[in-house]
Amino acid sequence: MKTRIVLMMQIKRGLRALVSLLVLLPAARAAAELPLAELSAGMYRIEAEVAASFETRAIGLMNRPEMAPQHGMLFIFTEDATHCMWMRNTLLPLSVAFLDGDGRIINIEQMQPRTEDNHCAARPARYALEMNLGWFAARGLKPGARISGIPKGAPPN
Repeated sequence: MKTRIVLMMQIKRGLRALVSLLVLLPAARAAAELPLAELSAGMYRIEAEVAASFETRAIGLMNRPEMAPQHGMLFIFTEDATHCMWMRNTLLPLSVAFLDGDGRIINIEQMQPRTEDNHCAARPARYALEMNLGWFAARGLKPGARISGIPKGAPPN
């Protein structure tokens, strides 16, 4: 009887681990498949994953435990609009810069992990660039600064 209980507990643990893996696998696979863009903000280089489809924008940086200092994610929207971001299932504190069609920063919002607060563009934006929390401020980047290297048109993903 005791052996049976131990075996059932091990099976339960294994099933929990499998479910966790299945939940995280799509996000990890999507991250590995996203195209990269080399962006710059003045003298600062950014290696950004490009989220250009509805699906990749919806996943964003969810479930990632860390991000390298010069890495980020560029969201390319299909139209200029007052886009909003939130942090459900996002483990990292992030700063998001909303950008116009020319790559100029409209506004920058600070976002805390695992929250559902909306962080929105102050006026219609075409892009959003997420970086580690405080990245823009640490480099003196403010509204009006330009991010260059943004791919023209939405790359397939």
